[in-house]
Amino acid sequence: MSQQTARRGGAAWALVITSVAGFMAALDNLVVTTALPSIREDLGGGLHDLEWTVSAYTLTFAVLLMFGAALGDRFGRRRLFTAGLAVFTGASAAAALAPGIDSLIAARAIQGAGAAVMMPLTLTLLTAAVPAAKRGMAYGIWGAVNGLAVASGPLVGGTLTEHISWQWIFWLNVPLGLALLPLARLRLAESHGTGAPLDIPGTLLASGGLFGIVYGLVRGPVDGWTGSMVLTGLFAGSALLTGFVLYSTRAANPMLPMRLFRSRAFSGINAASLLMFLGMFGSIFLLSQYMQGVLGYSPTEAGLRMLPWTGMPMLVAPIAGILADRVGGRPVVAAGLFFQALGLGYMSVVATADASYAAQLPALILSGIGMALFFAPASHLVMSSVRPSEQGIASGANNALREVGGALGIAVMSSIFAARGGYETGQTFVDGMRPALVTGSAVVALAGASALLIPTRRRTEPQAAQAEPAPVLETASR
Repeated sequence: MSQQTARRGGAAWALVITSVAGFMAALDNLVVTTALPSIREDLGGGLHDLEWTVSAYTLTFAVLLMFGAALGDRFGRRRLFTAGLAVFTGASAAAALAPGIDSLIAARAIQGAGAAVMMPLTLTLLTAAVPAAKRGMAYGIWGAVNGLAVASGPLVGGTLTEHISWQWIFWLNVPLGLALLPLARLRLAESHGTGAPLDIPGTLLASGGLFGIVYGLVRGPVDGWTGSMVLTGLFAGSALLTGFVLYSTRAANPMLPMRLFRSRAFSGINAASLLMFLGMFGSIFLLSQYMQGVLGYSPTEAGLRMLPWTGMPMLVAPIAGILADRVGGRPVVAAGLFFQALGLGYMSVVATADASYAAQLPALILSGIGMALFFAPASHLVMSSVRPSEQGIASGANNALREVGGALGIAVMSSIFAARGGYETGQTFVDGMRPALVTGSAVVALAGASALLIPTRRRTEPQAAQAEPAPVLETASR
C-alpha cells in the first residue's frame, strides 16, 4: 500500500519546488544548441564531438527515466528527488568548468542521469501535495513552466552565450539547485510506492532498449541510417524492448506493468505525448536556426520574436488546467494538439527566405496556444489514469516516451531537411524546412486523433481514485 507522510509546506511550496526543478531539467534539452559554435571555439573538437554535447544528455535522460521513478517509489520519492537534484546541480557546475570537450560530454551525461531521477518524481510529489480539486490548476502552472523551458532553450542558450559566455548556460542551474535542495528537504512530504523490490531484469531490458533506440535516432542523421552502429542500435534496442514487454507481462513485480496500457486513458495520452514531442522538438530545432541563419536575427532577437509561441504557456496553461477540471482533459488536450498542428502547417506555407514577421505571427500564436492547452491537462490525464501507488512509474514512462519522441523528432526532421534542402543559401534552407514542418504538422495532428481516443473524465478518474484505498498518513521524520 502507498504510504505518504503528512504535508509539510503545503501545495504552494510543492508547486514552486517541482516547477523550478522541472524547468531546469527540461531547459537543458535544447539549451546547448545555440552555444555550439562558441563551445567549439573555446574547447575544440569536431562536429561529432559537438553533437555529443547535446546527445549525451538526451541519451542518459531518456534511458534512466523509468529507473529513476522506480527508485523513488522504492526508497522514497523526496529522498531520490533531492539526490537527483544534487547530481544534476553538481554536473552543471562540472560542465561549466570543463577544460575540454571530452569532460564536457561526460558532465552532460551525468546531468542527464540526475535529471532522469529528478524529473519523473516532480509530478508524483506535486500530486501528493495538492488536493484533488485543485490539481488541474497546479498541473497547468507546472505544465506552463515546463513547456516554456522546452521552447525557450535555444533563446536562453543564445542570449547567455551572446551577452556573457557559453559557460553560463550551465552556471544558471547551480544557484537554482542550491536553493531548491534545502527547500525540498524541509517543505516536501516523503512518500513511497508499493514497496515492491526493484525489477532488475526489467530495468536492464528497458534501459538497454531505450539506449539502443535513442542512440540510433540521435546518430542516424550524422552517421547515416545505414551505418553499422546506427542499425545495430536500432535493431538491438527494438529487440530488448520487445523482450521487456514480454518479460513484464509475466513478472510478479514489473517495473512497468503492461496492464496499464489496457487503459485507453493511459495508452491514449502516452501516444499523444510521444507524437506531440516528435513534432514540436523537430520544429523548434529547425525554426530557431531559420530565424537566425536565414532571416538574420541574433539569438536574442530570434528568441524575442518567438515569444508568441514560447511565452504563451505562461498565460494560457493555467487557464487550460482550470478548463480541464471543469470539462475534462480530453477535449482540452485534443484542441491544443490541433491548434499546434495548424500553427506548424501555417508556418510551412508562409516561410520564405525573406518572410516578414507579420506573416509568421499567426502561426506562432496558434502554436503557442496549442502547446499551452496540451501540457497541463496531459499531466493530469497521466496521473489520474493509474493507481496512486503507480503514479511515479506512470510519470517516468510518460517522460521517457516524451524524450524518445523528442529525439525521434529531431532525427526525422533533420533527415527530411537534409534530403530536400541544406545550409547553402536561405532558399535551400527553406526548401528543406518546409516539408519537415508539414511532417511535424501531420504528426501532431495524429497526436490529436490519439487524444480523442481517451475516455471521458467520468470513465477514467473515478476508476483511478477507487482502484486503491487512500494512502495512510504518517508523521514525517526530519
